[in-house]
Amino acid sequence: MNIGFDLRTIAQGKQTGVEEYALNILREISKSREDDFLLFYNAFFKIGIEKDILNKDNVFLKDFNVPNKLLDLFVFFNIPKLDKLVGGADVFFSPHFLSAPVSKDAKKVVTFHDLSFLHYPEFFSFKKKYWHFTQDPKKQAKEADRIIAISESTKSDLVNFYNIPDEKISVVYSGVDESFRPIPKSDQNLERVKKKYNLPENFILYLGTIEPRKNILGIIEAFEKVREKRKVNLVIAGTFGWLFSDIIKRAENSRFKDDIVFTGFVDQADKVYLYNLAEVFVYPSFFEGFGFPPLEAMACGVPIITSNCSSLPEVVGDAGIMIDPYKPSEIAEAIDLVLESGALRSALRERGIEQSKKFSWEDAGKKTLSILESFK
Repeated sequence: MNIGFDLRTIAQGKQTGVEEYALNILREISKSREDDFLLFYNAFFKIGIEKDILNKDNVFLKDFNVPNKLLDLFVFFNIPKLDKLVGGADVFFSPHFLSAPVSKDAKKVVTFHDLSFLHYPEFFSFKKKYWHFTQDPKKQAKEADRIIAISESTKSDLVNFYNIPDEKISVVYSGVDESFRPIPKSDQNLERVKKKYNLPENFILYLGTIEPRKNILGIIEAFEKVREKRKVNLVIAGTFGWLFSDIIKRAENSRFKDDIVFTGFVDQADKVYLYNLAEVFVYPSFFEGFGFPPLEAMACGVPIITSNCSSLPEVVGDAGIMIDPYKPSEIAEAIDLVLESGALRSALRERGIEQSKKFSWEDAGKKTLSILESFK
């Protein structure tokens, strides 16, 4: 088969969950020697593509330099047909619901990561809301011949919000990179990362985008309750997103502000060491389509505390402590419990490592390719 692959999601070089998904799925499915992969890559300014992806005789880069905002205007009129632009695809795969018209000659498969913008519109900027309007995810879902949902939670939302037939949607869980693993205490990179990000000795960790949906205000409130009882620090790591200034102000006004560290952006290669340095990982997000950080933390053997809603129970299973994200007191109690009990930390560590083994990019790639090849 000729399989078209929409690679626009990686053009800006952001280390998002969608970008990670797109690159890993492409790496896995392009291992197939029976199919050719035609990559639609478009943006006026874009990053280069890693050589390990392109150095295959069945992968063909179809590179365009049209501003995507301009392309969106043409898409409004249902042109151009992307399967034709890449040279003729039997099936066209979009790893995100970017507008992607295809001709009647091609089937279309789209991955949906979440519908958080419907659950919590207040957590999105006007710019982001406008982008969702222009992409029209409901139309993308209706027009797709097959949909991949990255969790049962997302599948349920597609059925309930968009009235998509159950049988049209396949759940394929994402994977966790093999680089996330327990690191020996003797590894010198631990000290390097500690110095690089000015990390304290004993800390609770959050890693992700700094934005309201992640419930960082709840983390800070919970931390204050814990800090009243014991000497511990809070590290909030990740890039600043929508409405981050309110979070910064809350931290600056905390009576324990000197024990709260914002690292800013964390290099991908440093994340494994950051996880391994933490005493406990907290991720009380209000909503997640999948939740990479808790999975990465589990793979590193870090005890985790996360929300009892959306997709997070699917990913974490019984390997973490589930809390109500709307109750900072529950988050605080869970943190206190983990810090107090070495036996609990050890149990959570073992269960987390085992749970993380259920999620691999190899398995996700095989299932995705099977769906794409079902149109033969």
